[in-house]
Amino acid sequence: MNDIAGATRQLSDALGSDCVHTSEAARFAVSFDNSRFSFMPDAVVLPRNEADIRTTLLLANAHRVPVTVRGAGSGSAGAAAPLRGGWVIHLAHWKNIEILSSASMAVVQPGAITADVDAAAAAHGLFYPPDPSSVKHCSICGNIATNAGGLRAAKYGVCRDYVLGLEGFLPTGEFVRWGGALRKFASGYNIKDLWIGSEGTLGIITKAILKLIPRPQARHTFLLAFESDENALDAAADLLARHIVPSVLEFLDSQTVACVKKDNVFAAFPPSTGYTATPATAILLVELDGHPAAVADEATRTREWAASRATIFRETDDAAEAERLWDIRRTCSQAMFQLGNAKLNEDIVVPLHAYVPLIRFTREIMRRTGLATPTFGHAADGNFHIHIMYNRDDPEQCRRAEAGILLMMKNVVDLGGAITGEHGIGITKSPFLRLQHSPAELAAMQAVKNALDPRNILAPGQIFEVTNIWEHRPVNVTLPWDKH
Repeated sequence: MNDIAGATRQLSDALGSDCVHTSEAARFAVSFDNSRFSFMPDAVVLPRNEADIRTTLLLANAHRVPVTVRGAGSGSAGAAAPLRGGWVIHLAHWKNIEILSSASMAVVQPGAITADVDAAAAAHGLFYPPDPSSVKHCSICGNIATNAGGLRAAKYGVCRDYVLGLEGFLPTGEFVRWGGALRKFASGYNIKDLWIGSEGTLGIITKAILKLIPRPQARHTFLLAFESDENALDAAADLLARHIVPSVLEFLDSQTVACVKKDNVFAAFPPSTGYTATPATAILLVELDGHPAAVADEATRTREWAASRATIFRETDDAAEAERLWDIRRTCSQAMFQLGNAKLNEDIVVPLHAYVPLIRFTREIMRRTGLATPTFGHAADGNFHIHIMYNRDDPEQCRRAEAGILLMMKNVVDLGGAITGEHGIGITKSPFLRLQHSPAELAAMQAVKNALDPRNILAPGQIFEVTNIWEHRPVNVTLPWDKH
């Protein structure tokens, strides 16, 4: 058995007690992410510089101590949870942001908050588009680790599309640089893209060079209600077929809308709009952005499309009113706890032709399990967030929720889809990985992991080993991004 306690003392001697923390409170604070599944580490490392990270990794390899790296901890798949204990390298305090205005680039440390990167870019008339729902709280290293996208991904792409270069350390402790502050880089294997989406299993990022683009000058927002989920999804497909590319196209199914109505979000709108009086219906939120002339043209075409399909129609180019419309989307996740005190949340992706079969299958799962299945997500790229709501204190509901989510994931793969679009695998999706990938594909991935991390130091147990997450009870904590 590894002498982790002895190795931790060595690490503390090398870095100083101000960098290595072993109190229960410090360890608990980094033991979970947004999934709320807690696994206690043996120590928390707050490195001052890259030399501290190198020292930590060299000692970890020498003593075979598991190492987990984390930023803000807003991920939803448990990838930042130290499943095998060991040391957590916590980089949330590495927040520097430098904007290279003339090059339209940003040089950022891994703990930089995504919204802060975009705000810094905005001061130069530039734009960093990836916007996960936790954009005000999540950090760049976590975004890169899961290849996060967000609401604007269909028009602007995902995190990978904006990473020009990465610096950091291999699991064995060697410093490496992949790409750089360059628009083109074709030297050697593209290890940069292997790191992106690897969920902290292939290396530790200490610096990222990000591409920025000109900031959109205008925005126009629509809220549209439809008689059924199918009508809303058919309408979304029709909008895309007209070659209108909204920056955001969000779908809320009728179960989700019913929860939002009960949460009284629609009270922000005048009674004359009829929002409070209408029965629960599906909703599409559409946002256009770009040059004012282009936005005006697309708004006209979108208005014509909506007039023949939607039962309720509201549009605005006023930023404050648009924010009120977006509050409807932002409240979805918390509002659905009216349907149960726990949820299974899967961020699946399906092709356009499978939108309607998917939503019908969510209702089939509801019929089979007797549990609510509210669904919302990004209709522009097929990345939907499917939930099964249940009472965690009811063993029978837990059993039905587990059975229902397995059926759902099998159906997603059968529809030609993916079991995750932006959350990653971590531990919560590890039971489904073999539904998606063949033995040969998994062996190739594992070979990469073995080559870069021969002692399996970084995030051991994550992704490839099946964790029966239903055997673990989430901790009851309130996190900064939770709605109060």
